[in-house]
Amino acid sequence: MAVSRIEWTEMSWNPVTGCSKVSAGCKNCYAEALAKRLCSMGSEKYTNGFEVTLHPESLAVPLKWKTARAVFVNSMSDLFHEAVPLEFILDVFKVMNQCSWHRFQVLTKRPKRLVQLDNLLPWSHNIWMGVSVENEHMLSRVNWLKKCRAKVKFLSLEPLLGPLPGLSLTDIDWVIVGGESGRRARPTREEWVLEIRDKCAETDVPFFFKQWGGANRKKAGRLLRGRTYEQMPLFGEGEGLLLD
Repeated sequence: MAVSRIEWTEMSWNPVTGCSKVSAGCKNCYAEALAKRLCSMGSEKYTNGFEVTLHPESLAVPLKWKTARAVFVNSMSDLFHEAVPLEFILDVFKVMNQCSWHRFQVLTKRPKRLVQLDNLLPWSHNIWMGVSVENEHMLSRVNWLKKCRAKVKFLSLEPLLGPLPGLSLTDIDWVIVGGESGRRARPTREEWVLEIRDKCAETDVPFFFKQWGGANRKKAGRLLRGRTYEQMPLFGEGEGLLLD
């Protein structure tokens, strides 16, 4: 529960921590490295390192935030990890339902489980559901996402590790693109990003460019052809832009 440094959100809320790798985008996972560091520092929440761990004591935290905020749910985990019981996922959804003034941004690399549980989940207008896609081999995640009943569906194309010429933005409400950070960061090419930006413009989908990444994230910056892209969906709606 902290102010987030991630450009497209404001707060992080982690009722679950820990995860496991499922695809190429997980190779240099920032959350895994951070969890191990917090564990070595004696953080009580990360006693188990990066093993999937439930934190029921954290469930009620968003209820204490009276000012409306954008909240990234489980920035240190994946709510739809197979080790997270349905009962606990429902507890998380109950809190999001209660906090109608916040917009909750849920991101998963496990959309098959998302769809399997979809009919059991109480979707409210303030729950935004997204999937991570790093290369063309993971585009199937987009198709799974489209099958769920979330009011706002978004894509996190980060770390972008290759071109996505087959990307379909039908029924997608927001696209985030970003390069990988850290000493072992794999490169993101400008032409890949421009292709996605142009596709968003053609289909009226809000486009948010997060970063170029690399070993020095701040130095690399987040300008794309001389400008910053920070478009977002209107809160509670599946269409329209908040212009940057």
